[in-house]
Amino acid sequence: MKLSERPMEITDKAYRFDLFNDGIPVPGKKCGRLPAMGWNSWNAFGSGNTEVLTKRVAERMVELGLDKLGYKYVVLDDGCYKSERVNGLLSNEEEKFPSGFKALADHLHSMGLKFGMYNDIGTNLCAGAAVGTCGHEAEDAQTYIDWDIDFIKVDNCYYLWDNATFSNSENARYTYAPAIKGIRIKGCGPEVYLDAVTKGIISGSGAVITEEDGTGFVKGIGTYDGTGPDRSPVGDLSSELRFSILADEDCEADIFVEYATGREPEIGCWLQVAVGEGDSAGYFYDDLLPESGSKQTFIESGAIKIRLKKGENTLRLMNHRRQENTLCSYAELVKGFEDAFKKGSQRKDIILSICEWGKTQPQNWGYKVGDSWRILNDITFQVGADGDPGHANWSGDYTTGVTNQYNKAVIMDEYSGLDKGWNDPDMMMIGMDGLDETMCKSHMAMWCMINSPLMLGLDLRRVEKGDWIHKIISNKNLISLNQDPLGVQAKRIYSSLEKENPDKIYLRDNKRVDILAKPLADGSIALAFINLDTEDVTEKTAADKDLILKYLRGKMKDADAFENAKAYTVTDLWSEETKVNESGVFEVPGLKACETAMWRIKPS
Repeated sequence: MKLSERPMEITDKAYRFDLFNDGIPVPGKKCGRLPAMGWNSWNAFGSGNTEVLTKRVAERMVELGLDKLGYKYVVLDDGCYKSERVNGLLSNEEEKFPSGFKALADHLHSMGLKFGMYNDIGTNLCAGAAVGTCGHEAEDAQTYIDWDIDFIKVDNCYYLWDNATFSNSENARYTYAPAIKGIRIKGCGPEVYLDAVTKGIISGSGAVITEEDGTGFVKGIGTYDGTGPDRSPVGDLSSELRFSILADEDCEADIFVEYATGREPEIGCWLQVAVGEGDSAGYFYDDLLPESGSKQTFIESGAIKIRLKKGENTLRLMNHRRQENTLCSYAELVKGFEDAFKKGSQRKDIILSICEWGKTQPQNWGYKVGDSWRILNDITFQVGADGDPGHANWSGDYTTGVTNQYNKAVIMDEYSGLDKGWNDPDMMMIGMDGLDETMCKSHMAMWCMINSPLMLGLDLRRVEKGDWIHKIISNKNLISLNQDPLGVQAKRIYSSLEKENPDKIYLRDNKRVDILAKPLADGSIALAFINLDTEDVTEKTAADKDLILKYLRGKMKDADAFENAKAYTVTDLWSEETKVNESGVFEVPGLKACETAMWRIKPS
């Protein structure tokens, strides 16, 4: 199959950046699901997973009673397909999975479990197999339905239109607009030239005014790459160059853009031209511009016809394709499932786990197509193998650490919910080498409080019923927070390093204590005191009911009952010890290194 040389044309405004905030999912996306729970093969076995290993891990899920606690999904990650398609279709790697995937699905379903698989929106999977869904969405959707899957994780390693992992770095030409020096407008009155530096308005963040060889221009028009931990996920994560144009009457005009192209971050080739914003925005150009020869050579585009309305108009030069392209590609798979159901396939719920590593800021658009969306690159690159548990970090320089993922996810609460989906800081590393029991308890607490999918990543053959690993992953009190039917992610209401806006400011320094508060369906509040430091904290840390209400009043089941309570029942979610608190002040005298105190506070 010959792939297109450019991203698809967007004909439906529902997939435009302007409507990311409309709250409307694409047809086929189901809302109201709580975070998925289960096991994924990657952290345990990498691409070395097999049918035998999968069946044994599934047996351990049942033997350990994890299925009764909600761990239902058994997900095959990379390494399970043949390296190439067979007659255009996906097929099982016969040595690893000799019985085929339908037989494996039947086996897991007979155990009361659910079956999940993996693919990529690009041409290849991350481990290299040339079986990505790009250009095959319809037939792949039908194949997965025939295999009776319940869950699919879709990666982003070999995506054609972005400079994703293993892709050509020059693909930045699709994700950034050219450098722009100015525009010439002809029609709707006297011809006029508007300089980008003196007359243009930069909106959002990312674009900058630059001067080289005496020439001023604007570059960086696009969307930040969110794969790594460098930038906050909150706020404007893309930019535009805007001009205000006054028209005496409704009319048509030609604009000519003075630009220079490149194939690198900040200077690309793809330009979008629109007038107006939101649902009423009119798009008049959305394509590659002819390349200028170099990023220092400015040329003028051909005429781009636009329509202006009487009065003031906002002309927007931009490139939101990094987000729009990715949304469209995931939506193609959702559409494939929906079309198959319409053609007679038995309808069933299939969870879509978006795994594009936060590259295109999926917290803005992921709710339209997916049930969860990864917020960063992988939590560990040192995965295990049969007999090797793999290695995990509490913190690291890049994304590989519990706290690296938590630090970003903890301020993303407003992007999640039953009406949207869930922020996904990747599979849990509990039970891997590198994390001690205290770290693993905090890891579990964090993921439960922030409503992450609870996907176990360890080899469950290493776990015995009643050992410390089992006690952590089977803690009913913590799981009940993650699966609480109110479906509200915890909010950080206090941090020792940020007193004014702890719920919004991105913190990466782990020498701190955070307090998270999560409203629950029965009117109670879960409260977590987390020491992210690898040294003990001896100072007292406290939160009173007024602080909790300040941040959660509009999210609580019954804020008045909580506020007016004469006393509170406080249950330790680790020890299950219960105390009565009459002061409305909840405090810990100190915390050990990497320790988390977890309470459920119910108004009496």
